Amino acid sequence: MTTRVRAACLTHYADVARTCGLDPRRLLREAGLPLACLDEPDRKIPAQAVRALLERSAALSGEEAFALRMAEGRRVSNLGVLGMLAREEPTLRRALQIFVLHGRRHNEALYLRIEEAQGIATLLEEFLVGDDGPTRQATELVLAVALRILRLFLGPEWQPRRISLAHAPPADLSVHRRVLGTALEFHGAFNGIVCRSADLDMPILSADPVVAHYVRQQVQAVPGTEARCSDEVRQLALLLMSRGQCTAEQVALHLGVHRRTLHRQLAREGAVFADLLSAIRRELGARYVRTGRRPLTEVAQQLGFADLSAFSRWYRSTYGVPASQDRRAAR
Repeated sequence: MTTRVRAACLTHYADVARTCGLDPRRLLREAGLPLACLDEPDRKIPAQAVRALLERSAALSGEEAFALRMAEGRRVSNLGVLGMLAREEPTLRRALQIFVLHGRRHNEALYLRIEEAQGIATLLEEFLVGDDGPTRQATELVLAVALRILRLFLGPEWQPRRISLAHAPPADLSVHRRVLGTALEFHGAFNGIVCRSADLDMPILSADPVVAHYVRQQVQAVPGTEARCSDEVRQLALLLMSRGQCTAEQVALHLGVHRRTLHRQLAREGAVFADLLSAIRRELGARYVRTGRRPLTEVAQQLGFADLSAFSRWYRSTYGVPASQDRRAAR
């Protein structure tokens, strides 16, 4: 199934492209995207095409911070009704939960989750677009927008403890430091923003519960936006794989249903649990090996393999080359 994203994700794309010497209309046509998407923010367009467009634009222009430049000037309103709802939640934690729970109404390829331990909170992001191409630009765009949302509620001078990026640093860090700050970690173990848990409990003083109730009704009234079982399975798979617990039984337990019920719900959507898990491993396996520097033993653990040898056998049978050789070739 094709994953889609609101065309609002391309806000400022045309301006940045022209500034970088590119023809945005030609690049949109080559990516198979309608020109109207620049003027219709609520139009749904293929996430895979958007990912490829951003990567190609960065490569052709030589601007490694292409997507970050798009993020400058973004507002919560660019996120549509979800942004409106987040502004009316009582705390920052509740606002972020809106995007964790409902963010795929804006971007079906984006999976967010919040993990907390010992007073530290991490907002983690992962993309599942259906191919194993690079997601550097899309990743940086999402993190930049998330940081703008955090600063909207915590103040423009607020700084996270760390922003982790799994890919390599650019040759010129000036735009990254201007947009994301200086607490950057490249070649990180994940893509995400790290802050204090206490920051998430800060109240949103402008929140209006009456308005929140009204906007929440609008969100629920949009047809075809109910959560899909396959999306919930993908979300849980990303959480459980690294723990070695990504089985149909464990996923069903987290969803509060019997394993047979889970399989029936997936079947109604034309999905199979094993196929969903295999697709996630194929996409993330190639991405982790080719674009990151995390040790292969760590990659194996992240994908839920018992040990490195099991991962190595799977990788070679899937891609036709050993993981170590594929990594050297990508570099």
